[in-house]
Amino acid sequence: MVNIRNIQLPDFPLLLAPMEDVSDPPFRAVCKANGADLMYTEFISSEGLIRAAAKSRQKLDVFDYERPIGIQLFGSDVDTMGECAAISTEAGPDLIDINYGCPVKQVAMRGAGAALLRDIPKMVAMTAAVVKNTHLPVTVKTRLGWDLDTLNVEEVAERLQDVGIEALTVHGRTRVQLYKGEADWRLIAKIKENPRIKIPIFGNGDIDSPEKALAYKTRYGVDGVMIGRAAIGYPWIFREVKHFVATGQKLAPPTLEERIAMCRMHFDKSLEWKGPKAGIFEMRRHYAHYFRGLEGAKQWRTRLVDAENGADVYAILEEIAASEAVLVG
Repeated sequence: MVNIRNIQLPDFPLLLAPMEDVSDPPFRAVCKANGADLMYTEFISSEGLIRAAAKSRQKLDVFDYERPIGIQLFGSDVDTMGECAAISTEAGPDLIDINYGCPVKQVAMRGAGAALLRDIPKMVAMTAAVVKNTHLPVTVKTRLGWDLDTLNVEEVAERLQDVGIEALTVHGRTRVQLYKGEADWRLIAKIKENPRIKIPIFGNGDIDSPEKALAYKTRYGVDGVMIGRAAIGYPWIFREVKHFVATGQKLAPPTLEERIAMCRMHFDKSLEWKGPKAGIFEMRRHYAHYFRGLEGAKQWRTRLVDAENGADVYAILEEIAASEAVLVG
């Protein structure tokens, strides 16, 4: 078992990465149904929470079927982050996670996310403030460093553990790299090997197949892996990784029936949580992923994206099922 204080996870747990405009409750529901062991909300702006911005407040929604679930916060002000830890705790998650890894300009250039990798004392102070303002376990997600000349994640791991974090996830790229090139997990392995480190260490970056998940488990010794982009439109990756790690055998890919059922579940949850207008609109980004490689996928996606109401979406999904389309790629 892997424990984050009172949260018990299985051996080699699979985490769903917090992804902006992706990791909402509907998406989390389909990932949980396929075996995700620990999930996080989309990252939430501390400034937005303080202003009681509707979008930030809505992101606090967590549901019992998602547990264990963490609320992830980002911000640039120490006191504000502490205050937001208290606000987030009231929403009833199982843990609070701090984002020190987001590389996008709108976040990093405002002194939040990965920008804190250039100011370790402030990162430590901010983490301590969050720990102080919640009774829940606090975890952190970060990167190797700002750039290849400042690979300071080993120092970060020790200092954040010292102020109370109870798990650490490291994305194997620097901020400057964004999502380009291949993730480097060697420093993640060094953190895990450090005798001072007692908390679980999770690796993130490029896990897009069962084979890679098992290879990285063996090579780098991490306690678990976090999966992000590979789960978009393909939540089955969690069940496939679990099966391969346990047996060394690959599962067959999802059938057409499974793809349609999962897409429909996602759509149902989207309508339920967001309402008909936003639920239909925001689901459009997922169709291409659910039916990638399917015979006639382009035309089905176009029709689904153009559908203006739920009845039309359901009817098109029924047409896809009746077509008995097969995977061609």
